[in-house]
Amino acid sequence: MNEARPWPVEVDLKKAEALLEVSFDDGAHFSLPAEYLRVESPSAEVQGHGGDEKKIVPGKQHVKITEVESVGNYALRLIFNDGHDSGLYTWDYLYELGAKQNEKWQTYLAELSKRGLERE
Repeated sequence: MNEARPWPVEVDLKKAEALLEVSFDDGAHFSLPAEYLRVESPSAEVQGHGGDEKKIVPGKQHVKITEVESVGNYALRLIFNDGHDSGLYTWDYLYELGAKQNEKWQTYLAELSKRGLERE
C-alpha cells in the first residue's frame, strides 16, 4: 500500500511580501519567497534539458510573483514580473522546495559566490 502524498489545502500569494504560502494536509506549512521559487524553477531554462545541467540564475533578489494559475489538479504555474512563466510547480515539487528550503537556498548562495554572481 502506498502512503498518501501530502496534498495542498491552502495556497496564498502574498504579493506585498513576495511570498507564496502553501499548507498541506499533513500539517506542513511553507512560506516560499518569490526569489527562491524563481531560481529553483522546474523549467528547462533553469533545470536544463537533462541530468546535471542546472543553471544558476543571478539577479533575482527583487523578483515578484504577479499571478498564480492552477494547472489541472496537480500543479501551479507561477508568473513572475521578469517574464518567466514556463515552470510547472507540481504539489510534490512545492513540498520538496519547502521541506528542503534551507539546504537548497544555501547551495544556491554558495554557487552564486563560487561564480562571482550576485542576487542583486
